[in-house]
Amino acid sequence: MQPKEVLLSYLERGREAMLWKLDGLSEYDVRRPMTPTGTNLLGLVKHLASIELGYLGEVMGRPCGIPMPWFDEGQPPNADLYATADETREQFIELYHSAGRHTAATVAALDLDAPGHVPWWGERGDVTLHQVLVHVIAETQRHVGQADIIREYIDGAAGLLPRVDNLPDLDADGWRRHYGELQAIAEQFRAV
Repeated sequence: MQPKEVLLSYLERGREAMLWKLDGLSEYDVRRPMTPTGTNLLGLVKHLASIELGYLGEVMGRPCGIPMPWFDEGQPPNADLYATADETREQFIELYHSAGRHTAATVAALDLDAPGHVPWWGERGDVTLHQVLVHVIAETQRHVGQADIIREYIDGAAGLLPRVDNLPDLDADGWRRHYGELQAIAEQFRAV
């Protein structure tokens, strides 16, 4: 595989893993804030699609033309990290697919050393397509990791993908024993 293909394949795997985390869940569960800062699965999809479209679009001189009103002035903080009642799961799944298509077109059109500019990075803002791809892959994987934990808390589904769970072959009792063993270790360090 060529370097561009390698980078795109890692990004595509992350995108696929992120979207799998929504499969089979109710509208409530994909929107439900699961951390004190409100992190939720659908918001992560919206955020990652927005990041990908921004970095592989405007930053690289290839705007996507897709409106993202959650970035407009006057929007609430973190408006790109949750779905409003008027926004749909289908809307953000399609937005993420559109981001993937736009990214593929940008990567096909530019060399890895093509220049771009990230205005919000200040003095470090001059970048290359290669840097931007690595940044977006890292950001994607970071948020997929969050989604892994959130999904496991919601319904116990764990692993990379439905066909590649990358977990030891334990039944429910085995996982309970494993959890108990880890808790027992942790208890040895609880402050008295």
